[in-house]
Amino acid sequence: MERLTYLTGDPDTVAGMDALPTRPPFDGEVLEFLNDVSKPLLTNGREYPDVVTFAFWIRKASTQSLKDRFSREDGNLRFGRGTAFHIAPSNVAVNFAYSLAAGLLTGNANIVRLPTKRFPQAELICKAVNTVLEQYPGLRPYICLARYDRNRDVNDLLSRLADTRIVWGGDATIAELRKSPLAPRAGEITFADRCSLAVIDSEWYLEKADRHRTTQNFYNDTFLTDQNACTSPRIVVWLGERRAEAKEAFWGALHELVKSRYEFQPVQGIDKLVKSCLLAAGQEGVQVQPRPDNLIYRVAVPALSKDLLDQTGNSGYFLEYDCGNILELRELCNDPRCQTVACIGEKGTLISLLKTGIKGIDRVVPVGKTMDFDLIWDGYDLYERLTRLIQMVG
Repeated sequence: MERLTYLTGDPDTVAGMDALPTRPPFDGEVLEFLNDVSKPLLTNGREYPDVVTFAFWIRKASTQSLKDRFSREDGNLRFGRGTAFHIAPSNVAVNFAYSLAAGLLTGNANIVRLPTKRFPQAELICKAVNTVLEQYPGLRPYICLARYDRNRDVNDLLSRLADTRIVWGGDATIAELRKSPLAPRAGEITFADRCSLAVIDSEWYLEKADRHRTTQNFYNDTFLTDQNACTSPRIVVWLGERRAEAKEAFWGALHELVKSRYEFQPVQGIDKLVKSCLLAAGQEGVQVQPRPDNLIYRVAVPALSKDLLDQTGNSGYFLEYDCGNILELRELCNDPRCQTVACIGEKGTLISLLKTGIKGIDRVVPVGKTMDFDLIWDGYDLYERLTRLIQMVG
């Protein structure tokens, strides 16, 4: 335990979690605590859109809405499963906070491993949590936020303590954590490497969209995380007969926004150049689109296949496909690595594709909503997975 750097809690907090009573989901004290944490974040985190989004998500109006959606008056009882051990990803600053909030809302004690990278957003959230905990001594034993370098012994210890292990770090992290056994009754929720796409109806974009807002929303979905979030579109699929006109308007507006806001590093341009050249050299018909600078790379592909999921990039690197029929996406989206489809247009366009029984696509959302967290995520119902049902018969 001395190998952990504690941001909230200490070794005694961890040691005492096994003896803590579980709480019912959406416990009133938890809702009040999260609401109070949101207040300093909304005041002090304005320069970080991801912090502000999280703060809105944990406001009481939002968590009460979750309670209304998920609570069921069926005569049975639900409580948290016990201790949840969360492993946050290294490339998304506020993911740890959403995972913690989900664990608290479902009645669990929580040990959260934060990324070793020092994100200013994470420091801001931890400061707010610690400040507000002074007013909620009853919740202090339920929260431990810590960092530690990759270490099998620590993983083994925390996994043995866990009633649920939640791994957000991708395929390699999942494989490493699975070397550490869980208790026989413990459960595991894993968030593997995923890839997302955007589907844009050219007529809808040109005739119905608020183009300024659409540009801002797409920027938020992609450039705010350098496309590192699994929800961030990396492949753009165009529908309709006015694709050329829509592309010129869409990419032109996005380029102006990126040029004014994005902090570009030269190494990002090199990475995108190398990726685009390798893809063009290895597949006939691939075309790297003309560009005024290195901010946005667009690589047009002649067909969609699951192999493209291994060819995606980040920092403004987009694979682009002209689609005549939505069912052309079936092979790509039959891969379980496909996660979110962000739509500019009517979501109903995707129904015929979804009904073919594909193994991918867990979410269909409007552009601008890809990173809006929910207790249903990656195809998991976290409310179900993080609670224990006591069946009351007769």
